Amino acid sequence: MDRVTGIAEWLDVVNEHDEVIGQATREDAYARGLTVRVINAFLINRAGQLWIPRRTAHKRLFPGCLDMSVGGHVERGETYEQAFRRETQEELNLNVDDLPWQQIAALGPRDGLSAFMHVYELRRDDPPTFNPDDFSSAQWFTSAELILRIEQGDPAKGDLKRLVQLCYGVGHA
Repeated sequence: MDRVTGIAEWLDVVNEHDEVIGQATREDAYARGLTVRVINAFLINRAGQLWIPRRTAHKRLFPGCLDMSVGGHVERGETYEQAFRRETQEELNLNVDDLPWQQIAALGPRDGLSAFMHVYELRRDDPPTFNPDDFSSAQWFTSAELILRIEQGDPAKGDLKRLVQLCYGVGHA
């Protein structure tokens, strides 16, 4: 259920080759351990720092945790890029057409991640005016600083450390 609208969020369910094999509500997909698609993005500045937000305390999953700059599910019938555009607008109030961006990775469970995902990078030096329903604060980190912070116990969303390792080559496990 979407906490704002109260309407079930429908996702495509995929097989081990990232091919759509069905649909399920987000709640059902997680309850049954089905594989779905997500997008993640990192906002990066000229100094090479990543803009890392902290999730609000009322989030059902990973409340108060460090998060990717943008993250969300690919909804039923949506492409990865469409989800990236939608989520960036919803979470950061940014139109990706106004910024330099690129896809930097296509990853999945075989990479030690929770879902199939496309990862994007947005270039911008100014912090965005983020959605206060999604994030409570944010700060710029180098990838090494972020990994260290997580290793020292700052709570983080499940895939964040692994994703930074894969995309920015820091502290490969």
